[in-house]
Parts: sequence; structure tokens; C-alpha cells
Amino acid sequence: MSTEKVKFGRSKVFFDPFERRPGPIKTNMHYCPGCGHGILHKLIAEAIEYYGIQENTVFIAPVGCAVFAYYYFNCGSISVPHGRAPAVGTGASRATPEKYVISYQGDGDLAAIGFNEFIQAANRGERMSVFFVNNSNYGMTGGQMAPTTLPNQVTMTSPYGRNVETDGYPVKVCELVNALEAPVYIERVALTGTANIIKARKAVFKAIENLRDRKGFSLVEALSPCPVNLKMTAEQVNEFIDTKMTKYFPLGMLRDRSAETPAGKVPEAPVRDPEDVKQLLFTAKEGSGEGPATVNNSEIFNEERRIRVSGFGGQGILSLGHTLADMARLRHFNVSWMPSYGPEQRGGSASCAVILSRKAIPSPLVDSCDLLIAMTRAALDKFGYQLKDDGILIYDTSAMEKPAVKPGQKVFGLDALAIANRIGNAKCANSAVLGALAAILGKFALTPEDAADYRKVFTEAITESFRKKPQVVEQNIAAFNAGCDEMSSQLV
Repeated sequence: MSTEKVKFGRSKVFFDPFERRPGPIKTNMHYCPGCGHGILHKLIAEAIEYYGIQENTVFIAPVGCAVFAYYYFNCGSISVPHGRAPAVGTGASRATPEKYVISYQGDGDLAAIGFNEFIQAANRGERMSVFFVNNSNYGMTGGQMAPTTLPNQVTMTSPYGRNVETDGYPVKVCELVNALEAPVYIERVALTGTANIIKARKAVFKAIENLRDRKGFSLVEALSPCPVNLKMTAEQVNEFIDTKMTKYFPLGMLRDRSAETPAGKVPEAPVRDPEDVKQLLFTAKEGSGEGPATVNNSEIFNEERRIRVSGFGGQGILSLGHTLADMARLRHFNVSWMPSYGPEQRGGSASCAVILSRKAIPSPLVDSCDLLIAMTRAALDKFGYQLKDDGILIYDTSAMEKPAVKPGQKVFGLDALAIANRIGNAKCANSAVLGALAAILGKFALTPEDAADYRKVFTEAITESFRKKPQVVEQNIAAFNAGCDEMSSQLV
């Protein structure tokens, strides 16, 4: 009677079969023939299994050839935008310190689009292990020149070869990281041939061991074959790596401080108290946040409403729009807020667009508005044409005379700064404008119940914005009430 014993098989860290992979093929990976990703996946999976950290491992893969790593790794997975793996990894590591964070990135992703996130995470010594796949091109998008493309190497976007005079030299990531103090382990390996893959396996295991022991930041760069995009056979691409890439990116260990680095510990208490986090994220509001107050029945909101606020920097233009957006959000409207401002901190033009709707908002762009708030003549000249034929204009009387409008448009003036100065804080002028808007909408558009709720939700929004400055909250509420009273007197 014969028995079978599998000595080397698929790691249990992989799904079996790959049910998440689309299409009928569920037994093998989707990578191109000869690609190194599958090899590196295998080494990482074996190391995770060996060190027994599968249940708490978080595998982060950004846009790139390995963005669909969650097809294969049976552990926690986060797919992130291009280049953002170290930033997300930092958040995951700090928010859930009991987890083991792996960042898996390609050369275009790590060395170009996300280099700042990567180098800053390395400089901080974040507790994660980064596996950096260097195949000297942008593999996912067809083989364009990457930061790691060699001098004179031909790619889709360097048909005559990389010109170092115009394109610069290849980025030596390991050497740059080696100049930092915090990283614990740095090594460059190659996924070519048995001997190199054995060395790569040792490096991967070392990085995962450091991860298990929470010893800080580890980096393993893997020179990887990409025969399809480099337009080579498997033999040719391995020779290219072994004879050309390794001359510019020499293999070997650049740093190993694992032995002298003490093992880290998971904090016994959360980094932040959960109740404090809830208080920061979900501030107390007037009322329950449920029931009739959250359902606005006024007909004016049966359609999407667009608002443009404009003036110059320092008038609180962006804050005014943001407060309006917060008020809409607190009443469960879909809302967008898009600011626009120049480089000047004060004095330059500033504007923002706010859209609120009971339905999904397809775009935050505003090219016509139901409400225009213009705090300067220049703002009115720039955006006056956007006001709809039945729209509302609120202007600053200290900045301009009453402007001429179309017959169906309503125009209201307010000296908001004068009101704010009487309150004792010139920065509250924008709240005076919102108070004036409350009076206008209460007169022409809102039901009495919704008009009362408008005042209430302003208080909620301003309290949320200045929760640690009760005096500022009181001043803004006073300015709001004064603006409302001033406009109400005009509407009698």
C-alpha cells in the first residue's frame, strides 16, 4: 500500500481555489507568463504561514500589476489608489497595532507616484514590511519608462532609450532608504534562477520575521522579470536582469539591524480611547438627528440646488460655503463643496461652489446657480452670468451699489461686515450672510417648520466647526441672528 506525502505544496495563506479571480480559471494566477509577481507572492505566503501571522496580516496592494492580490492571499487585504500603500499602511498599523502590515508595490507606484509616502514612512520607521517589485517599467499600463528604467533602455515612451540628460538617472530606492536612520532591514534580491530565488526567500523571511517581532521598517527590493512588456523571452529577461540591471542595482544586503533592534510590543491600551474618537467623529447636535427635523419637505428642494459664493481671500468665502455644506449634510442631503482660490492668503479672489440634492450629485462643478452670494464687485462681474433667471442674489452693500438684475431674479443687500464689527468679530460676517439667507428663504421658499430648522441646523454646524471655541460659537450665532433680523426688516 503506497502513501503520498506532499513535501512542497501551495501555502495555506493562498485561497484554494482562487474563487475571487473573475472568469472560469480558478487554479492559477492572472499574471503574464514569466512574470515575477507569482514567485514573490509564493515566497511571501510561505513566510506568513511559517511565522504564523496569517490571521492578523493586512496585505496592502495599490494600483499596479498586483492590485488584485486579494484574489490570492487569504488574509486581510486593502486595495488603495496608486502610490498610497505606505500612507494607508501607516494608518492601519497605528489604528490597529496588533496587525501585521505588508505593503506590496511596483516601481512606478513606489518610486514615482507614491515616493513621498514611501520615503516618509521609511523615515518614521513605521512598523511594516515593504516588498518593492522593480521590473524597470510600468508593467500594468503597457511598458512605459519608469523611475527604474536603465540608461539607454528602450520602452514605449523612450523609443530611443532613456536619455539621462533629459530623463535623469534611475532611482536607486534601497540606497536612498539606506541613508535614513530608522529602517531596520534593507536588501535587494532578484527573482531569476534558483540560486537567486533561494536568496530572495531568505530576505522575504527576514522581513516577515521582523514584521512578526514588530521591529520597525523593512524593505526588500526584488528585481523581477517582465518578459511581455520588455519584449523578451524568459531566458532573455533573466539575462537582462542578471547582467544589466544588477550592474546598476547591485544585489545584496544594505542593512540588517534586526539583531540589535528590540522586539516591539502591542500597546496594552488603544492608541486613543474609543469614546474620545466617537466624540471627535460624531459631535453632539441639537435634537436627536432623526425624525421630522431631518426630512425637509419644502418644495424648493425637490430639485438639485446650486450655490456660488465669491469674494476675496479673508472674507470667509470658503468657510461660508463650507458651513452651508455642513448644514445640508447634517440634514442628510447629498452635498458637494468645491473651493477655488489663488495663491494669496489674503486679498486674492476666492470662491466656492456648493450643491445639495436629495439625489446623487453627478459632478461638483457649477456653471449656473440658484443662489449667488457676491461679496465684491469683481465677484459679481465674474459670476453674475451664472445666476439663473429666477435665482437669488445677495451682495455686500459696502462693496457696491445695488446691481441691476433680470426681472425674475431677486436681489438683496447686506452690510455683513458692519454687523460683524458690532458683534466684536469681523470674521463672523459670513454668518451674518447666512442669517440674511435664513430670512430670505423663510419669506419666499421654506415652510415655517423648515425655516425654524434652518436656524437650528446652523447652530449645529457652527458648534461642530468650533467645538473647542465656545466664544466663537456664540459670536457666530449672534452675527447670524443679527443678519437675520436686518434682512427681515427689509422684507417687511
